[in-house]
Amino acid sequence: MPIRSVLLVSLCIAGGALAACASDTSAPDGANEDLENVQSVALTLVTHDSFAISEGVFEAFFEQTGIRVEVLTSGDVGSLVAQTILSSDNPVGDVVFGVDNTFMQRVLDRSILEPYKTTELVNVPERFQLDSTHRLTPIDYGDVCVNYWIDALNGPPPVALMDLVLPEFSGSLVVQNPETSSPGMAFLLATIAGTPDWEQFWTQLKANSVAVTNSWESAYYSEFIAGGGSRPMVVSYASSPVAEVIYADPPVDVPPTGVLLDSCFRQIEFAGILSGTDHPKEARSLIDFLLSPTFQNEIPMNMFMYPVSQKAELPEEFVKHSQLTENPLSLDPAEIEDKRKAWTERWVEIVLD
Repeated sequence: MPIRSVLLVSLCIAGGALAACASDTSAPDGANEDLENVQSVALTLVTHDSFAISEGVFEAFFEQTGIRVEVLTSGDVGSLVAQTILSSDNPVGDVVFGVDNTFMQRVLDRSILEPYKTTELVNVPERFQLDSTHRLTPIDYGDVCVNYWIDALNGPPPVALMDLVLPEFSGSLVVQNPETSSPGMAFLLATIAGTPDWEQFWTQLKANSVAVTNSWESAYYSEFIAGGGSRPMVVSYASSPVAEVIYADPPVDVPPTGVLLDSCFRQIEFAGILSGTDHPKEARSLIDFLLSPTFQNEIPMNMFMYPVSQKAELPEEFVKHSQLTENPLSLDPAEIEDKRKAWTERWVEIVLD
């Protein structure tokens, strides 16, 4: 989820394949001798490089349990999944966070996660619980959607996904390559799930002068008007308007961007316990913590995603400016995994060749 890594100061900067970033694990003042004896237990949370939380959150977990947490980042979600699979014989961590529903089947098809059904799931709606084996626990969600700069459109904004191929929106849209970008892949899946003939849709979109970049950053901050570009529409997130308000300079009360709700593909992020961990009991405690209000309330303002727990509280900005659709587009994770290669290869033939 690139918007989080660009709009926020990330906890750590990935260098090479993996980069570690340890939280402050010193004992709180007044820690008793028993707690000090437990300090030798440290868990490694392996995640993508858009992971971000406020200082003190894992310190709260330490105070509750005596368990330290170190964060190890591994690029985007595709890199995270690849590294997790490649290191399965000698796992680099104890818990993985950030596997989403576009990659979850690839992980579930391999014996790299331990099942664990946390009692915190009673607070999570069933629509987020996609893994019946409980190897992957839902933590947060968000929608990838077309965003538009309201004042830059010459007429009414699009209201349906198929509107994007209309002549009045020629040269207006920038998307990301699904081979190199997570939101790009999500938007491709949205068109597969949400149009009568996705190949014809992309053929028409290419004829309508769609622009393609390799990353969310280059689309949003180079081609899109927000970054000084000329295109008034971009594939981004339903939470982008919220971020536009929070980070506006000078301040604004109303987002300058809107969301094409008919284009939204729902992404759900999961966490799981890596097989081979030396600390399975402590890893289960961390899964519990990721669904606790302490962590769940951190998600919106730090990662610009939405918490899955019904016990979490959304910040006022999210309540006021949120544009989540009630009917997000989706596909079965098994179908995504089975057809991903064929879909992306066909997309390249249509759009780039």
